[in-house]
Amino acid sequence: MNEDTSNKGTPKKEDQNQDQQNNASSLVNKIQQLGQSNVPQAPDSNIHVLSIIGQVEGHVQLPPQNKTTKYEHLLPQLIAIEQNPKIEGLIILLNTVGGDVEAGLALSEMIASISKPTVSIVLGGGHSIGVPIAVATDHSFIVPTATMTIHPVRLTGLVIGVPQTFEYLDKMQERVINFVVNHSNIAEEKFKELMFAKGNLTRDIGTNVIGHDAVEYGLIDGVGGVNEAMKKVNEMIQNMKVEEEKVIQ
Repeated sequence: MNEDTSNKGTPKKEDQNQDQQNNASSLVNKIQQLGQSNVPQAPDSNIHVLSIIGQVEGHVQLPPQNKTTKYEHLLPQLIAIEQNPKIEGLIILLNTVGGDVEAGLALSEMIASISKPTVSIVLGGGHSIGVPIAVATDHSFIVPTATMTIHPVRLTGLVIGVPQTFEYLDKMQERVINFVVNHSNIAEEKFKELMFAKGNLTRDIGTNVIGHDAVEYGLIDGVGGVNEAMKKVNEMIQNMKVEEEKVIQ
């Protein structure tokens, strides 16, 4: 029998059409998601960037229209960063309205316990529970236009009107205050003064601190953005290597 080998090695027209459709679909998806067709690829870096955007979601799932950062997604990432020998430093980008207090404190403690150099940048805002997350790193930056809202702990939903509820809130608030004071240069009295200030926020208690003021109070270490953060984390990585070499010698 004679076999027709004229089409061997050449792709069928249907396969070519399918490939073109897949490429077009991928291009449309990039434009929808990112607003551009060509996505710049970062080179292999020894510095990992972790973003905390929107509301920190804790034990209660928020509505789908809310922009959230789920803390259970970040915890294993932080463990992986600590374990990965290729990652030598961590930069945290913050633009958050706050969120679940316990979830925020859990993230803050995890970041503070990482052995590698860590730097945070407060971009649009680092409000509420975003404050302890911002100060949890070894060094913190805030851009000049960013704001940080400092206010007492609040509860939403059902509140049991008994003294124990107040005591629980008070203890939770003390945990936040102690963490911020221990991981920044702000005095406890000053932080409490900002937290319980009246008149700064309309019909509410607290203070909205902007860029340079956050540095002046000692809450944040310096005013700066990406450039300053990259320089700082690289400087800290080099210092750590020098210290390790001294120990080995």
